[in-house]
Amino acid sequence: MEVLPLERPLLELSNRIAELRAQARQSQLTGKNEKDLQGEIRTLEEQFEILAKQIFSNLTPYEITQLSRHPHRPYTLDIVHQLCDEFIELQGDRNFMDDASIVGGLGTFRGHRVVFVGHQKGRGTKENVKRNFGMPRPEGYRKALRLMSLAERFKLPIVTFIDTPGAYPGIDAEERGQSEAIAKNIMVMFKLGVPIISVVVGEGGSGGALAIGVGNRVLMLQYSTYSVISPEGCASILWKDGSQADRAAAALGVTAEHAKKLGVVDEIIPEPLGGAHWKPKEAILTLGNTLEKYLLELGQMTSEQLKKQRHQKFAAMGRVEEREPVSPFRTDVAPDPAWVQSWEQFSKSGYVGDATQP
Repeated sequence: MEVLPLERPLLELSNRIAELRAQARQSQLTGKNEKDLQGEIRTLEEQFEILAKQIFSNLTPYEITQLSRHPHRPYTLDIVHQLCDEFIELQGDRNFMDDASIVGGLGTFRGHRVVFVGHQKGRGTKENVKRNFGMPRPEGYRKALRLMSLAERFKLPIVTFIDTPGAYPGIDAEERGQSEAIAKNIMVMFKLGVPIISVVVGEGGSGGALAIGVGNRVLMLQYSTYSVISPEGCASILWKDGSQADRAAAALGVTAEHAKKLGVVDEIIPEPLGGAHWKPKEAILTLGNTLEKYLLELGQMTSEQLKKQRHQKFAAMGRVEEREPVSPFRTDVAPDPAWVQSWEQFSKSGYVGDATQP
């Protein structure tokens, strides 16, 4: 199992526990020292829980970003196959080709017929190349749009799973209308008269995430991220230094907790201790319980109510208190004290270089 630096102490304990459990199974056959082994296992399990709580109660935004990218986190197909009694994957955009970085289809989930759509990353080099590392091209978003239009036609709820670094920025994608495909998805999702639940399960990167993220309910797993740009990309632009990604992650506010405070997401779904990749089945079960709750809740709303609620939800984001804009360099007009204070704090933070008076 691939591990992050912060997880190495946990992995050592986990490996030791696994060894003792193997010895305990063997001792059941021989009848030797089984009680002693079980006592040692319980002690190590307690140590594991204490250590994990210490580590995961003090994570930085960039450490959470690294967790959101962990290759053993549950991906869309992992989630769908565990939650659904039946699932039929549908492929192709009926225009150009199939894009494997977005998957979707029809499934039955706890008595509900649902259209599922989500980003899909790969595990291992070969699959990652096939899935384009979870970065869709326009045909991927058009496939998603086709599936969501199908849901509208048959009055089925839509569940989307977001996990992408961003839309693919290659020349071929731009030639085939990447920005148009993203914009059209956003526009059409506002007009759909069926319940839409969007869940950020890993990385929520920029417009690539928002293209399937316009939901009546937007949820995030505890250690997922949602931002306009990756911390590395932000650091490269602002400071010409990708190694400042930790600093950029703190400034961007990428975490689920920060998104919840801003009203961008409705609920944070807790993950098992250590993250979803330690106990993926448990994480998916918790996610399923939350989805069922919102499917029942949104199922009581009419088509017009769903569209109105969705529009009001996103229109309310980004509201600010209007102030008269006054440059801090002007001496003929007294600037707003709050504006000056925030400028001073921003200057001292080191996020800006030498200011040049206009």
